[in-house]
Amino acid sequence: MTVNSKIIVSIAVGMLFLLVACNHSPEPSYTPEELSEEISNFALYDQDGDFHELYYYSDAKAVVFFIHGNACPIVRNAIPDLKGIRADYAEKGIKFFMLNSNLQDDRKAIKAEAVDFDMDFPIWVDDAQLAGEVLKLKRTAEAIVLDPETWTVIYRGPISDRIGYESQKPEATENYLRDALDAQLEGLVVEKPYRKGKGCIIKFQHKDRAKFASISYEQEVAPILVAKCAKCHVEGGIAPWAMKDYESVNGWSHMMREVLRVKRMPPWQADPEHGHFSNDLSLTNKELQTLVHWIDAGAIKDGETDPLKEYTERPEEWVLGEPDLVVSLNKEEIPATGVIDYRYQEFEVGLDKDVWATALQVQPDNKAVLHHLLVSVIYPDGFKEPIDRSISPWLDGVFASWAPGGLDVEQFPKNTGRVLPKGSKLHFQLHYTTNGKEQADQSKIGIYYTDKKPEKEFLIAGPSNFEIVIPPKEALYVNSTKKRFDEEVTLYGLAPHMHFRGKSMKYTATYPDGTSEILLNVPNYSFNWQRYYNLTHPKVLPAGTVIHIEAAFDNSSKNSFNPNPEKTVYWGDMSFDEMLIGYMSFQYGRRSVADGLSMQ
Repeated sequence: MTVNSKIIVSIAVGMLFLLVACNHSPEPSYTPEELSEEISNFALYDQDGDFHELYYYSDAKAVVFFIHGNACPIVRNAIPDLKGIRADYAEKGIKFFMLNSNLQDDRKAIKAEAVDFDMDFPIWVDDAQLAGEVLKLKRTAEAIVLDPETWTVIYRGPISDRIGYESQKPEATENYLRDALDAQLEGLVVEKPYRKGKGCIIKFQHKDRAKFASISYEQEVAPILVAKCAKCHVEGGIAPWAMKDYESVNGWSHMMREVLRVKRMPPWQADPEHGHFSNDLSLTNKELQTLVHWIDAGAIKDGETDPLKEYTERPEEWVLGEPDLVVSLNKEEIPATGVIDYRYQEFEVGLDKDVWATALQVQPDNKAVLHHLLVSVIYPDGFKEPIDRSISPWLDGVFASWAPGGLDVEQFPKNTGRVLPKGSKLHFQLHYTTNGKEQADQSKIGIYYTDKKPEKEFLIAGPSNFEIVIPPKEALYVNSTKKRFDEEVTLYGLAPHMHFRGKSMKYTATYPDGTSEILLNVPNYSFNWQRYYNLTHPKVLPAGTVIHIEAAFDNSSKNSFNPNPEKTVYWGDMSFDEMLIGYMSFQYGRRSVADGLSMQ
């Protein structure tokens, strides 16, 4: 036998061994009990940064997931077949997605693969592998069909018999996925709900569930809760229940797991792929896995101490000490039910000289009913305002604000301030929501100031779009606004604002040289959390930079916050109307390195 012949035989034997190993792997089949288990809700970002929640698609006739993995030849070869099936069934109410739970594939690489192989499906990126655990994934190239009425699996297995390991037929002789979808549409039971497929094995970082029981509440779980959750989950806090000890957490543990899987908690909606923010509340993948796996194992307590019982941190009444000026608002009486128009109050500042605020703290008295509080300055006649407020004093030039998810204390950057001139008034806008019980609120604001004029004014801009017109039942209405800076500015923070139908908002900077950069992407906007995103490194924007703000709204019945999907929605003050505002904080000019902040 020649050398070349030996090489060919060796390769053939190796390939045969690989095929035998793949075709006869010891993994068990799914039992009827496993197939009938309800699939818990979960939510993920896709390769483009859009947000998807499984149960949002409850109105579909069926939801199909095709399990993706970069570089898997069977996945790649199956895409034309999957597209053909989608073309025939999407209009019949079937939703098609892909799902990637591979440890080795990040979102950037998944997107690149999708572009290279024309995979025009949303690919849900399961980087913490929690969705893969729920679906009990083993291999890629598997199609999973879910019935949205029961959220059970009606079929899982290959698309067809066309593709094998390093082999494929010109045409399929068995079309398993099509047969399953036909049965679902006809109200029939799929004859064979599970077929063993051929795909690339998915390695799960935490496959041995028995090890979950060794996760330490005292050393691993409780420190996460103290660091990321306890600030809100305290007696009298904004959260509905207090994490006061292990017993309270254990009782709420299954609810905790649910809100973690759907990313409702922690209340941080920024896409982690864009921007870095100093007030980031999000959990790392490891933290998510630790909490969910601990709950999966029964939420067991170990150790002799309970760090949550030892957590005594409570915000002082005034975090920065006694303010130079405190304004206590008049008491507002809130009825048990009904829609409340915005309420307004005015107060004379009473200063005998011009001052500049260096920090502000709004103290909401009753967070159960106070939705937001805005403060604007009514300047004395003849005073040159620091920013054009001709559109609205509640957009550009807002002096102070509070909303759920906002900053507890707003301490302005060094050598900046907001002017509060002699003879001015403070104008308060108060928005309340009823909660079934008569309430009262008497909030106040503390102002820290100096009489030394700072180098720069610290400003708020609120570019907006008053022309939004959202049609009834429209699940994806997109509109936009923009802000052009004709002078160089330093940008500090961003705060999207919409109402009940708000779905997502994205800030993109387009620079004078034509390049662009996503500064903030909020693909899962929540009206309940008016989050302020404070840049870790204030960003210098050259003169001529345009900030484009694109917002999406969901006026369909699938939006659980939607008060009336039958209504055409316009701009308006009330929560059942809509707004499109892209607040941002900035100063004119370049931030000085001497002030201790990055020039990036």
